[in-house]
Amino acid sequence: MAISRKESRTNIVYSTDPNFDEETRPVSETKAVPACEQNLRVQLDRKGRKGKSVTLVTGFRGPEADLKELGRLLRTACGAGGRAKNDEILIQGDFRAKIVNLLLERGYKVKRSGG
Repeated sequence: MAISRKESRTNIVYSTDPNFDEETRPVSETKAVPACEQNLRVQLDRKGRKGKSVTLVTGFRGPEADLKELGRLLRTACGAGGRAKNDEILIQGDFRAKIVNLLLERGYKVKRSGG
């Protein structure tokens, strides 16, 4: 799948560099961070969700594909729905203890935050 020129742009309006070429500009990609170097926080959240509880995993660093893979693993292990985007994983329901144990087994540094 080819990325069109318009999709690869980062809204540059003007450059003072006479040798600037938009096509040769480096594209920043997030590199995979090993699980042992990740500091994740697991918390229960109800704000803005009409009183429904969700388990929120924050602090993930790495590519979006790795985040989505970890989110899929946690959703299937808990048997619940949710989403993974913007460096956080949201699982519907209160699964804090289960998620902490799963992440510790996979080698992540995990802290349970909140009440």
